[in-house]
Amino acid sequence: MGFLESYFANREINKLKKRVDIINSLEDSMIKLSDKELVAKTDEFKKRLSEGQTLDDILEEAFAVCREASKRVLGMRHFDVQLMGGMVLHQGRIAEMKTGEGKTLVATLPVYLNALEGKGVHVITVNDYLAKRDMEWMSKLYGFLGLTTGVIVHGLKDAQRRASYMADITYGTNNEFGFDYLRDNMVTYKENMVQRELNYAIVDEVDSILIDEARTPLIISGQGDKSTTLYSQADTFIKTLNKETDYTVDEKENASSLTDEGLEKAQKFFNIENLTDLDNIELYHNINQALRANTLMKRDVDYVVKDGEIVIVDDFTGRLMFGRRYSEGLHQAIEAKEGLEVQRESKTLATITFQNYFRMYNKISGMTGTAKTEEEEFRAIYRMDVVQIPTNRPIQRKDLNDSVYKSENGKFRAVIEEIKEHHAKGQPVLVGTISIENSEKLSSMLKKQGIEHEVLNAKNHKKEAEIVAQAGRFGQVTIATNMAGRGTDIILGGNPEFLAEREMVKLEYDEELINQAKAFTQTEDEEILSARKKYQELLAKKKEELKEEQQKVIDAGGLCIIGTERHESRRIDNQLRGRSGRQGDPGVSKFFISLEDELMRLFGSEKMQSMVESLGMDDDTPIEAGILSKSIEGAQKKVEGKNFGIRKHVLEYDDVMNKQRTIIYDERRRVLEGENIKEEIVEMIKKQVQKVIDKNTGDSQDPEEWDYNEINHGLSKLLRLETLLDFKAEDKLEKQDLYDKAIEVAENRYMQKEAQIGSDTMREIERMILLQMVDTKWMDHIDAMDQLKQGIGLRAIGQDNPVRAYQIEGFDMFDAMVESIQEDTVEYVYGFELKPRPDIQLVRKSVVDMDKLQEKGASDTTQEDTSSKTIVKENKIGRNDSCPCGSGKKYKNCCGR
Repeated sequence: MGFLESYFANREINKLKKRVDIINSLEDSMIKLSDKELVAKTDEFKKRLSEGQTLDDILEEAFAVCREASKRVLGMRHFDVQLMGGMVLHQGRIAEMKTGEGKTLVATLPVYLNALEGKGVHVITVNDYLAKRDMEWMSKLYGFLGLTTGVIVHGLKDAQRRASYMADITYGTNNEFGFDYLRDNMVTYKENMVQRELNYAIVDEVDSILIDEARTPLIISGQGDKSTTLYSQADTFIKTLNKETDYTVDEKENASSLTDEGLEKAQKFFNIENLTDLDNIELYHNINQALRANTLMKRDVDYVVKDGEIVIVDDFTGRLMFGRRYSEGLHQAIEAKEGLEVQRESKTLATITFQNYFRMYNKISGMTGTAKTEEEEFRAIYRMDVVQIPTNRPIQRKDLNDSVYKSENGKFRAVIEEIKEHHAKGQPVLVGTISIENSEKLSSMLKKQGIEHEVLNAKNHKKEAEIVAQAGRFGQVTIATNMAGRGTDIILGGNPEFLAEREMVKLEYDEELINQAKAFTQTEDEEILSARKKYQELLAKKKEELKEEQQKVIDAGGLCIIGTERHESRRIDNQLRGRSGRQGDPGVSKFFISLEDELMRLFGSEKMQSMVESLGMDDDTPIEAGILSKSIEGAQKKVEGKNFGIRKHVLEYDDVMNKQRTIIYDERRRVLEGENIKEEIVEMIKKQVQKVIDKNTGDSQDPEEWDYNEINHGLSKLLRLETLLDFKAEDKLEKQDLYDKAIEVAENRYMQKEAQIGSDTMREIERMILLQMVDTKWMDHIDAMDQLKQGIGLRAIGQDNPVRAYQIEGFDMFDAMVESIQEDTVEYVYGFELKPRPDIQLVRKSVVDMDKLQEKGASDTTQEDTSSKTIVKENKIGRNDSCPCGSGKKYKNCCGR
């Protein structure tokens, strides 16, 4: 940290400390309040806000109330540094707080304060388990203070979701919040929406959600109709190629491409003249994806094959990402590569990136143990800076210099020796690896040495909680991919809560009862109360049993962290280091690196390589030098900069779609709210009438030159008239007169339909027609924009800016879509058959109920909600029956589509 940066950071902390002093000065007065008086403070704060005070005006008092309530309800008093973290979160910034500093408790302060406005506060976590755990834990505090809580997890019904969103505080995962937003913008009736205004969000593990997953758009999709044969053919072709002559692989850029010889072979294999011709763009795309699948995507590194399916391995956590699929045909290409059944591609119905979803909140903040290295990106994209909050106790962990080896084998031998040395004195060791392959290689080497250990990787994820919870026990050795980097504290000597829970399982308590026993929610159920008492007894017993073991681990030096490779992101390395040294515990960390590691091979400097060569190192001799550590950090910065560029590039493209999405969703919401759109429909009618006339009169003002035959046919068809109109040259009409007379006919026809079915029913039909037209055209537009984006990169060859070209053509396509919506809306308004006042509820029931879409999966650059439309039928309407909406069409050609 530079001098200026350090100066401003200290100044920021000093500002926060002054407010902490005020909060502390209020503590004695809060202690004197009865429970009733303390709870009454909530209503007092709400009244003051309604009278014009701001959240900042009441911050110190509200924080003091929340701290006192926490002491009484949870038995936990916020530390001063936690008060600082809470203030940073309230300000819409990122609080960087080390592992074990109690971020869950920190969040209660800004959550309570902001919930007083009654606009809703969302607490975003990375998985359902954490969302439920944190909600159950903290709802006792919020409930005591008179606030309501809800949770949004997978599998809830709409009514449950709606109730949770209406609560003062709502916990849930980023995926669930994002999918609910998309689904709300697909419903046909306002009452089927579940979310309210996106007011304030606190994002836990903010770097994981807003950085690591920023390239991952949320997608709701339906079944596509493209054949899968081409993927298998492309894979067969790729496997005939010669690496030396037919294609090139650039690992640094994560790219591969056919050479001229490869292109010729492709043209011959598929019997075509020019593979790069526009007519062959789909084939070319499939070949490229097959090439990528075979050359860049590695089994047991990027994905695993499980139960006949390709399951993606998360780059950052090492976890299996069940349900997600790589997008743009890559997943199908890998399925073909592995000889599995190739699944059909899906059709996108709605999509948004996390970047654009979270930027819609009025205020957003975040907390994590590792964010400072990505501050530039947080500032540029989310307008959030990072404030590093001091630890409650000084950090005792020793972070040793990296040891650099010439070869990977030499590095692994040194890691084994290091493990043996620490294990001999009983010091627990956590070994971090980047890939499943390396975790299994190390495990095999440890078995040969006779050292008992646990392995935690994507193939063994079911035991994750148990393995991580006990990684701090005396003599324990744990090998883990990056999944050990988040979510669970490693307690020296072992985790008493986990051991107490395991005893409950042995005593044959079921899982639900154990969870209720741990949750401490208000209940009079005797079975839960009995289980709670038993759990407390076991917990106290386990804490006592582990005291001696905890001291032995402290005497042995605390938890030892060994990193076997530097990750491309410094944050991931810092997360691994952060597992040790929590709350002032002792600990040690060290990274072992080889020049054959992917990061060093692709991004290491030539200067470092030449230095190692000049020293004449053998495989088992390490180098530990500050210059090497700087060079390694420089390599990581290169990759971080490259990845930031990629995410920024993704956002540049999505910003085009985001502007269009905002227009469509705002207009859709207006119609959904029940606004009378009669005037708009009439304007659409006028525009379509003028369009027919303009098409057949051209620029000529001479009636003799107009094509009256086409004018009459066009207008009669548009207005669905049984008798052909009879405008003719002899009428000697000026063009404006022709417009006026034609529009008069159209409006009379429109009013005639309205009179026969009633104005209320007419408004309902107009609303439904417009919504269906918007949804149908928008889905097609998303697909067309995706196709445009795939091919737009070629514009760079002609010195065009691809993003600029995408913007220009994208908005031309958007204008064309709007025009098409208006055309089809007018056609359907005139097209439905006149019937005497149909039942408006029957009309409603014939419409596609988009709310019934259920999430099924997601993808790599895509988290995907794969769904199909559900048609609500009245009395089992046959496909060839007349549609009950009154259009006069067969059901299969109207609402049954």
